[in-house]
Amino acid sequence: MGAVRLCPARREPANELHARARYEGCLAKCRPKTMWAVLSGAPSEVAVASQLRITIIGAGVAGLVAAYELEQLGHQVEILEGSSRIGGRIYTHRFGSDASAPFVELGAMRIPSHHRNTLSYIHQLGLDHKLETFKTLFSDAAAYHFTDAGFVRLRHAAQVLVEEFRARLAGDGYRDEEILFGTWLTAIGNAIAPANFRDSIFEDISLELLKLVKGIDLTPFLRGDHKDRFDLHGFFAAYPHIRSSSSGRLNRFIDDILNETSPDLLRLAGGMDQLVRALAERIRGPIRCGHEVVGLAVRDHDVLVDIRQGDHIVTKRCDYVLCTIPFSLLRRLRLCGFSEEKLAVIRNVQYWSATKVAFLCAEPFWVRDGIDGGASFIGGRVRQTYYPPVEGDPDRGAVLLASYTMGDDADVIGGMDPSRRHAVVLHEVSRMHPELLAPGMVRDVVSLAWGQHRWSCGGGVTRWGKDAAACEEERALAARPEKRLFFAGEHCSSTTAWMEGAIESAIHAVREITRDEPRTPVAVARHHM
Repeated sequence: MGAVRLCPARREPANELHARARYEGCLAKCRPKTMWAVLSGAPSEVAVASQLRITIIGAGVAGLVAAYELEQLGHQVEILEGSSRIGGRIYTHRFGSDASAPFVELGAMRIPSHHRNTLSYIHQLGLDHKLETFKTLFSDAAAYHFTDAGFVRLRHAAQVLVEEFRARLAGDGYRDEEILFGTWLTAIGNAIAPANFRDSIFEDISLELLKLVKGIDLTPFLRGDHKDRFDLHGFFAAYPHIRSSSSGRLNRFIDDILNETSPDLLRLAGGMDQLVRALAERIRGPIRCGHEVVGLAVRDHDVLVDIRQGDHIVTKRCDYVLCTIPFSLLRRLRLCGFSEEKLAVIRNVQYWSATKVAFLCAEPFWVRDGIDGGASFIGGRVRQTYYPPVEGDPDRGAVLLASYTMGDDADVIGGMDPSRRHAVVLHEVSRMHPELLAPGMVRDVVSLAWGQHRWSCGGGVTRWGKDAAACEEERALAARPEKRLFFAGEHCSSTTAWMEGAIESAIHAVREITRDEPRTPVAVARHHM
């Protein structure tokens, strides 16, 4: 693996110091609970089982974390990856091959500050200094928001959005503060939720949540010069029972939108793929790209793995196997010896699509328009437009994440031929940003449709519409081993569609693999930062 690219030295602005303070506070609370903290604090001789040989399928973050931890316990690991690259749905695309090239995150791009496992690995891998604030939807008042009246600045959107919300309400009798609460929750849901959920979410908000907030003093959560914004994060933190009193469908929705619009989101300056490369550099066993697994047969004392090599299928007998690929891929493989319960959950776990389209622009024209990062809501099929910070050489251009869609919207955009997809997005976003049509403004375009991607077939698992018990049942079944075949990946976690879930599942799988083995002292070489 190549050396980690470092971005140029620079002074830390105040908001980055705040981001680091939030991160360090979280890390101090969570460090003792994470597996790496226990392992990295162990002596050079640790009590481990006789050395196991484990084959890991998939070189995403779950597979890499599991390999790293298993080697720290003294076991022998190899990773089989079907594609030509590692990282899975962590995918930093660079518009050039050198460190100063502009880049865009086509996969994971943000870290909630309460995702303790992810932050713990960032700390252990020496990437703390790269953490900066991630500005998201509704974080920049100068960004645009699409309404029935057209595009308006977020700072001026309240009046239009309130009128739209009132028009859809059946009946009256709500206080102004309650209307603002419903208005901004609906606005966020409309910007984030896939098309097939948007109407039902409004019904849930208007019929269920507005009843739950009756009688609560909402004035402490009004924000803005005209008190026409609503602090949803502060409200749900102060009244957690409102979330727990909601239906399972609505509870999952609230959880997701609060995470995606949190003021405490973080990113890795220089690219999220630094986490992937740092992990890979510390793994001693082979990481074999281009080794596509096409079949798995579970037996009493081993697992047979069918691997495509050119025009031939080679069968490998493995003592232990950890499968980390998405179930959307696993259900396409030839599977033998699996229980009916396991086959059912593999078939039924639901994945939602995600599609991103990014333009390399000659300059960050949005800065002249007063936008200092964050994102706009554009509506239609394009949905969200993000303004990433300009890193590296400014003469190389600036990246606009022109479209980020999920669910049905992502399938429509992702199902297009790439050239048509790019043209459609350019046409739609240029209605909000006509600067894009200036000659030479768009230098390059890249996109990735995870729903149609060969090595993913989905952007992440969703459990919207399920109550807490159903979510836990699905998680437990997804993570349950089949004899010597173990499972990890965000689909096996309580935190689906985030890196945190993939890492959580890897830690759990390592514990499962090593749970019942007899312990003997084995010297383990430690990696020092």
